[in-house]
Order: sequence, then structure tokens, then C-alpha cells
Amino acid sequence: MRAGDFLAAAERLPVTDLAALTGGRGLVVVAPHPDDESLGCGGLIAGACRQGLPVRLVVVSDGTGSHPNSRAYPPDALRALREDETRAAAASLGLAAGHIRFLRLPDRAVPATGPAAEDAARAVAEAARDCGAGTLFVTWEHDPHGDHRASAAIVALARARLPGIRVRAYPVWAWALPPGAEVGPAPSGMRLDVAADLPAKARAVAAHRSQTTALIDDDPEGFRLEPAMLARFARPFEIFLEVHPEAHPGVRSGMRS
Repeated sequence: MRAGDFLAAAERLPVTDLAALTGGRGLVVVAPHPDDESLGCGGLIAGACRQGLPVRLVVVSDGTGSHPNSRAYPPDALRALREDETRAAAASLGLAAGHIRFLRLPDRAVPATGPAAEDAARAVAEAARDCGAGTLFVTWEHDPHGDHRASAAIVALARARLPGIRVRAYPVWAWALPPGAEVGPAPSGMRLDVAADLPAKARAVAAHRSQTTALIDDDPEGFRLEPAMLARFARPFEIFLEVHPEAHPGVRSGMRS
């Protein structure tokens, strides 16, 4: 199916509630970068925390690719800033800082295979066991960003360590795909009603000040979420696509959990 048709169909998926989406069990959100959790899953996290479901957040990359030329925020300082922003965002959603794990893989170069990917998969599996997760949430494998696709591959590796767990994908930058790009079969999954948690989600997104304001103003190539982009994430639903095990038929975990 072509991307334009796929995404239009995804926006017509049935609307459900948190109980149907999670089965009433814990969940792990895997975010390629600090801020993806708020953009794609802020409503999910806020709703789960409000209802007392165990939630764990795993942030895959160190986030230092957003402003690679900044002198005011060299890589170590930028990493620290973005992790602080993530903790503030999580607090807005009701998630304790102790339930966040930062893997600090290289932004723009997250590996999809090999020892580092296996280590990341182990961390995701540990988070899932820690909270009794029934579902892993990760960015869509067709999102037009290498780190998003690599994170989907890492979760596929983690899934091999977690018999019976479900995986659902949340699109973040899918809307930037060429409409004619082939992305596979028609979507299956759900849209989660997050209307009640939109204020918390908005606060979480705003907590990522390095991505939403001119906080870092000395890098002309720096990334910034513009208002038109942010508006897409302010709608009263979030999309979660079903990821079937056969989506990654060649994935096998080569390391012990």
C-alpha cells in the first residue's frame, strides 16, 4: 500500500480506550530520541500513569544530533540538557524519573543489528519484565528517520526475548514520506482517545525546550519543531499500529537475556 493511502487509513482506525490497547497490563515506550515519547505517546503515558498502570520509558539515542554545531551546547552538555528535559516531560505525564532509562546510543547512527543493538534489546526486555509489560510501543519501522527504523528493529530483537508480548508502533514522521512510497499491507491497529490527557501532553512537549524554542540559538543547522509540526501531535488521538511477529521474520536474538 502506498504511504498516502496507508496514513489516511490509519487515521480511520477504530478509536479505543487504554484498557483495550494495553490489556490492563504494564507497558514500555521505546523512544528513539528524547521527545519522541511526548510527541507520539504522551497521551498514552499520561493515561496509563493516571490509571495506575506500570510504565517504563527507554530512550535509545543520546539526542546530540539535534544541534551538532552548537558551541554553547557541545555534545556532553546537549545530552545532559535533553535528558533533563525528558525527565521534566515525564514528570508532566506522571512518570517518575526512576522509570526512565537512557541508552545513549549515537544520535543519527543508532544500530539496527550487532552487539550494541542486542544490548539495547536486552535493556528493553529488562524494562518489560520489570513492569510486567504486555505491550511494547516503538516508532513505526517506515518512519523516515534511520534511528526510528533502528529502534523498531531493536524492539523486534527484544520481542524475541519476551514470548507472548505485543508490539505496537506509533508514527512520528511518517507524514514526511512521499505519498507514493510503498509501505506494505493496509494498517491494522487502533487510535487511542487521549482528549483527557492533552493538557499533560502539551506540557510534556513544551518541556523539550531545546526542540521547541530558540533556547539553542548558535547552530543555524539546529533542529526545531515548528508550530505546524506540533499541531499534528495535538490532536485528541494517538495512532498505534499492530506489529505482527512476521514483520521481522529474520530477527533472532543471538545473546542471552
